[in-house]
Amino acid sequence: MSKTGTFAGSKIDARAPIKPSVFPQWAFEILRPCVRVISRVCWNLKLTGTENIPTEGGLIIASNHQTYFDPFWISIPVNRPVRYLAWSVAFDWPVVGTVMTLLGAWPLQVAGSDPAAIRRSLQWLREGGVLVIFPEGGRSTCDGAMTRFKAGAVRLALEANVPILPVTIRGGNQVWPRNQKLPRRGSVEIIYHPLQHLTQLANEETRGCARRQTSVLSNTIASALQPVS
Repeated sequence: MSKTGTFAGSKIDARAPIKPSVFPQWAFEILRPCVRVISRVCWNLKLTGTENIPTEGGLIIASNHQTYFDPFWISIPVNRPVRYLAWSVAFDWPVVGTVMTLLGAWPLQVAGSDPAAIRRSLQWLREGGVLVIFPEGGRSTCDGAMTRFKAGAVRLALEANVPILPVTIRGGNQVWPRNQKLPRRGSVEIIYHPLQHLTQLANEETRGCARRQTSVLSNTIASALQPVS
């Protein structure tokens, strides 16, 4: 799901249905352990800090983005309905677009702005849903270094008054780098950091708060990219 990103400078594809059909939750409960087993066998997948995942309430999961597998890996321990923001062009690909919709992805265009898309996501979050956002707006560099975060995830969290769960994906760039067509064997670790509850300082403008909190979010995720010595 490359090009998954924030609402900043983006809009949901107007051609998409307002409420796309997705698999029922029981289907996800069946798929989740299957994905976990396959990922452990093929990529020695390790999940760290899963105790930080809240069991209720609206939540934004913000992560760096290294492979097309990232949304699936991140969702393995999240036993709740999850939605994803994905590059709108991918929904035009044969089979892929349908599968993405069934798995709960929403199409997102790279340019423009759409208040209706923001309202839909705010409603989802306020109803207690989980929304996965990749603030880089696309996959990271081949060496795993993050690109600059956009502020859309933080702005959305502030508006919906929900926390952000920072997640670091480590090793994915070795498994499926951007310059490689197919994945290979390797080791991947998904690290779930403590929740970040955003606060706007006195006399602080929303834009300034979003920049400050986005920097904190980016630094938190980047801090776990390299193994602790």
